[in-house]
Parts: sequence; C-alpha cells; structure tokens
Amino acid sequence: MVDVADKLGYFQAVTGLEDPDLCTQILQAHNWDLELAISSFTSSDPHDNNDDGDASSSRSNDDHHNRDRFAELDDDDGTAFRPPGIAWRVITLPISIVSGSLGLVSGAIGLGFWAAGGVLSYSLGMLGFGGGRVGGSARLVPVSSAAGESIEFVASFDRDYGRNHSSKPEFVSEGFMDALQRSRSSFKLLFVYLHSPDHPDTPSFCDGTLCDQVFVAFLNENFVAWGGSIRSSEGFKMSNSLKASRFPFCAVVMPAANQRIALLQQVEGPRTPEEMMAILQRVVEDSSPVLVTARVEAEERRTNLRLREEQDAAYRAALEADQARERQRHEEEERLERETAEAERKRKEEEEARERAEREAAEREAARVRMRQEKALALGDEPEKGPDVTQVLVRFPNGERKGRRFESNTKIQTLYDYIDSLGVLETEEYSLITNFPRTVYGRDKESMSLKDAGLHPQASLFIEIN
Repeated sequence: MVDVADKLGYFQAVTGLEDPDLCTQILQAHNWDLELAISSFTSSDPHDNNDDGDASSSRSNDDHHNRDRFAELDDDDGTAFRPPGIAWRVITLPISIVSGSLGLVSGAIGLGFWAAGGVLSYSLGMLGFGGGRVGGSARLVPVSSAAGESIEFVASFDRDYGRNHSSKPEFVSEGFMDALQRSRSSFKLLFVYLHSPDHPDTPSFCDGTLCDQVFVAFLNENFVAWGGSIRSSEGFKMSNSLKASRFPFCAVVMPAANQRIALLQQVEGPRTPEEMMAILQRVVEDSSPVLVTARVEAEERRTNLRLREEQDAAYRAALEADQARERQRHEEEERLERETAEAERKRKEEEEARERAEREAAEREAARVRMRQEKALALGDEPEKGPDVTQVLVRFPNGERKGRRFESNTKIQTLYDYIDSLGVLETEEYSLITNFPRTVYGRDKESMSLKDAGLHPQASLFIEIN
C-alpha cells in the first residue's frame, strides 16, 4: 500500500506541480485516488478526432499547446525537454499500466524523448523480463498480468485472422511498457492497435487492412506493434488514456518523461490499407530526423563506451604486463640472492673443510714427528761392533739405504721403530723381508730377537708396502 507521502510525491513528479498544498487539495478532492487525480489533472488537454478533414488544424493547435506543456517537463538530469515538433500531445499513463507492466509499486520512470537523449531508467533483466541463463540452466521468469493479456490477445488474433493470411502484424507478446521499451531500444515508433471484438467494423478492418500483405510488410519494417483488447485490463486502460471514441482504433506513440507518452498519430474508424500506409508513412517521415539522430547518438555512445572499454582493457593489460615484469624482476632478484647465498655457503663450507683438512694433516704430521722423536730416543745409542752386535742394512722403496748396528738380542719391533724414526716412509703399513731366501718379518714376528730370527750377525732387509 502506497502511503500518503508517497502518493503526494508521485503526484508532484507526474504533474510537475511544486505546491504541496495544492497537490494535497487535488488528491483529497479525489479521495486520494492517485490514478483518478492524475487523469483529472491531465484531461484538460484539448482532444480532436483525427479525421482527414481536420487533421492539419488539430495537429497545429495541439503542437502549440504541447510546446507550453513540454516547457514544464524536466529530464532526470535537470535539463528541459524540447518537443520534437511531431507530437500532438503528451499523455500521462495510469499508474496501473506502469506498475502492472513492470511490477513496480511507485516512483517515476524517466522515459525521455529520443530527441532529448533520454534513456529508460529501468532494465528488463533487473525487473525479471526476458530470457536468461543462470548456472547453465534456463531461468524461470514470472509473466506479469499485462504480458499474459498480451499473449492472450496475440493468440486470439492469430486464431481469428492469422490463419487466413500469409502475413500478419508481428504484435509483441508483452505489456505496453515493455513494448514501449522495445521500440525505444530498436529506435522505432510504437504502433498501438486497440481491438474491440464486438465492433461491426473490426473483422473487416483486421482481415482487409491489418493483414494486408503490403501493409504488414511496411508495418513490421518500420514499427514495433502492440495490440490489446479493450476487454482486457490494460487494453481498456489504454483506450481511456488515448481517449479512444471510435473503433477500430490505432495510434502511433513514442516515449516521453515521467510515465508519459507522446501521441504522434491516431486513426479512428475503418481505413483501407492504402490510407493507413499513407498516414503511417507521413508519421515515419516526420519522425525520421528524431530517430536518426537518436540512433546516431546511441551509436556514438556505444562507440565511446567501446573505446573506453578498449582503453580500460589496454590499461589493464599494460598494468598486468608491468606487474608481471615486476614480479619477474623480483623473482630474478630473489633467485640471484638465493644463488649468491648458496654459493657463499658452499664457499664457506669448502673453506672450513680445507682448513679442517689442513689442521688434521698438521696434527697428523705433528703426531708423526713426535712419534719419530720418541722412537729415536727409545733406540738409545748405536752399539760398537762386537760378536753380539748385528749389522742391519735396510733398503727403502725409493732406493735409499739406511744401516745401523743393534744388539743381537734386540727385538724385530726395534727395527720397525728405527725405520719409523727415519721419517722416510709416509705410511706405517709395511713389512720387512729378505730375498734369499724370501722371508717376511711382519708385525707378527716383532717379539722375536734378531738372533732368533736368523738375522745375526748381519742382515739385508727390503721394505714392502702393504
């Protein structure tokens, strides 16, 4: 339920009256019936039937009157509308047609003249009209009561008249406001046909004129066609809004502002196809500059939008490329840092290993030196020649020879200590041998004396590296 404040605001938006007290008085006089108050306020416009004899004078008078009324209308952005010069009058649509067709509760919908660059402020997709796919499956769209009535009219017209003709008007199966939006989107005028099933001229007009092949081709090419039966709710309300007094009734309209339409032409009573085409052709010619200008402006807007989108896409691509290069640079820097750190770690490890090896080698060498010194001290002085003294000659693998005298009861172990103390060999893994006969005096014979080993009074030994 629309409250009093909403009704008052809506009435001011539709009528253009700024005095809230005056608007309140008008609404109170109509028992706060918003549709009745708006209809009463707008019904003061003069209305003349457009018979052939007085069409020219009627259009002239209405054009002059509408220029004054259009001067009071403002677009959504605050700029004044200018009449296209072809409208007879501006008609305020009943709230029930606007809300019934679009499922709205209240609020102004800025339609705007094409010539003024107006754009519908609603979207069929947002309001639940039109097809769509969500998640890969068909989206169920609720059908409004106005669309249901239109679908029923199209089916009835096809059933009664379409079967007998190869062509018929392509009436849209949707509510009036949606058809108006379709005409605006396609830059065409909206052809309105109000169908009176009980009128005696209706069958002949539908069969002879509306379904005439030449007329149908012209109509479908140049207009968006909408039809409604006056028995239906929306058709009846449109007949009241358009003040239809004779049938068959046809009209040509275009969008205006604040739930209004501009009436460009209306035809009442039966007409031949040739008469209808002559009338509609004149309307098309008169409105052509407006439609062409609107189409050019829309194309410019689409071109500008496409250019902006291309510029935005190019900017995003350049930004992404810069970001990719920056990431690559960072990754390269991080890789180099990792490689440098890894190389430094390996260098330190190698340096530490080398220092450790050198230290261990030095320690081993120091140990060997100490060992040689200790063994040399343990040998004592070389004895003088005598019957209990053995002369030993040792030949090293490098050809060097060393000799020394030992007591005959000296252990073979002492021979090993003597060789070790010389420091000629780099290893302690060796054996003493004699050639003739070959005898090995290994570490297992270290406890034998030279005399017991058969090396007294003299022996010549070779060193064999194990």
